[in-house]
Amino acid sequence: MSSNLRILPLGGLGEIGKNMTVVEHEGRIVVVDTGLMFPTAEMLGIDLVLPDFSMLRERAEDIEAIVLTHGHEDHVGALPYVLREIGMPPKIYGGLLTIGMVRSKLDEHKLRDVPLEELPAGERVELGPFGLELIHMSHSIPDARAVALSTDVGTVLITGDYKFDQTPVDGIPADVSRLAELGREGLLCLCADSTNADRPGVAPSESAVGPALLEVFGRCEGRIVVTSFASNIHRVQQAIDAAAHLDRKVALVGRSMRKNFNIADNLGIADAPDGIFIQPKEIEDHPDDKVVVISTGSQGEPLSALRRMANNDHRDVELHSGDTVIFSATPIPGNERSVNETIDRIFQIGASVVTAADAPIHASGHGWQEEMKLMLNLTKPRYVFPFHGDHKRLRLHAELAEAVGIERDRIFIGRNGLTLEIDEKGARFGEDFRAGVIFVDGVSVGEPDEFALRDRRKLSDDGVFIVVATISADDGSQVADPEIIFRGVPFGDEGEPDGLREELAEVVAETLEELAEDKVQELALIQEDLHDDVAEFVHEKLRRRPLVLPVVVEV
Repeated sequence: MSSNLRILPLGGLGEIGKNMTVVEHEGRIVVVDTGLMFPTAEMLGIDLVLPDFSMLRERAEDIEAIVLTHGHEDHVGALPYVLREIGMPPKIYGGLLTIGMVRSKLDEHKLRDVPLEELPAGERVELGPFGLELIHMSHSIPDARAVALSTDVGTVLITGDYKFDQTPVDGIPADVSRLAELGREGLLCLCADSTNADRPGVAPSESAVGPALLEVFGRCEGRIVVTSFASNIHRVQQAIDAAAHLDRKVALVGRSMRKNFNIADNLGIADAPDGIFIQPKEIEDHPDDKVVVISTGSQGEPLSALRRMANNDHRDVELHSGDTVIFSATPIPGNERSVNETIDRIFQIGASVVTAADAPIHASGHGWQEEMKLMLNLTKPRYVFPFHGDHKRLRLHAELAEAVGIERDRIFIGRNGLTLEIDEKGARFGEDFRAGVIFVDGVSVGEPDEFALRDRRKLSDDGVFIVVATISADDGSQVADPEIIFRGVPFGDEGEPDGLREELAEVVAETLEELAEDKVQELALIQEDLHDDVAEFVHEKLRRRPLVLPVVVEV
């Protein structure tokens, strides 16, 4: 058992997303957040990217609880996969909306009887050697919480995502007084959000978005389509309020949009005037100037409602000239291309587009530099461990900490898998678990297979050559002409080069003849040699590297 305190980030450092942290003391563990990340363009065929939580499989019995800071996918999305791998912990804690959204997610994965429990902000529970308290924070989703874990070594504060919004939509600002109390009591380590470490000043209030939406709505003569994160309940609420003010009906489009608003409505966190909602299939029954559609798809996701609308592939909503599409969100880093493609397609249809660059219709849920300094000054931590950001933002956050007077040797810029160990002697980096990622590929969940991704990239760029060779089971000699199949090979305007198949057949024949002379009859070795010789010929001939699949049949 370890007598010191260990903080192990499994995700969220050096990247935006898949936030997950393990805090260990006296051999017991509390896991904070189980987030995921969506795949980048080169991760062909990959659906989701999870933190590498393999080290928890052997430590499942040591887990006291999983604590969730808020309901965004980059903090809770991996939970179903984690539970399937490591089993059920004694408790899973979070705020009211967070638990409601997670319960719905787990139901979809057919995970029942999960020990979910709402822990009100300010209440304390004992978890083995830990004391757990959740502290109310402001973010772009209700019920965001910071996690304070107290031990006999000291208290660790993991902020989750936060901003210091003085006029939040729900009227409940972050609990600044409790953060200051932690500072007076002596906070051991602050693990804080770095997302907007590159933005000077203070983030605009979420409540400023409502009037801006109303002003933009008022200028629109036709149908309005607003897209935002489905989990941004406050943004959806403000769009509904603006529609009600202008006597427009509202259609919630997208399964997650409808589901999340219904959960918030049932919990009393959101509300809408009676009779304002219409079903998506009823949109065409109302005049264009009397309808607001609130849709998923602000990040250009391929299967989202807005993307399908832009491609004229949505069963209920067909965009047309006169529509105005309002992007009440900004692209997550890495999503810019898909968002721009969606916007361009909308313009091609003839509709208008309004983004945050055109009007103040979006406010970040993450604090800017002055708010990050405020967090540092309120909590006065002995050690600072920047979380939740790419390498640039982690470094900028460290510089902010130094600017407010924290000594450089008390600031730790880490990475996923590298443990920060703290005891009475001080803090230092310790064991390195080399945490990578886990891919979700359809129904398959596993370690990253770089070979599979490499093959998919080859297929997408250069296509595939399939070579079927038939040999004698007695002596390995070729007994029939090879069958050669091309799929997805970009030959260019002139098409398949003359004589290519005949030349490939000669390469195959020469390879098989040499192997037969050497009395090589193991199919695996024959296929390997065929692959290498065909791939070398194709590269010399075409200057491309397609996927080569040799198939050897013995007769």
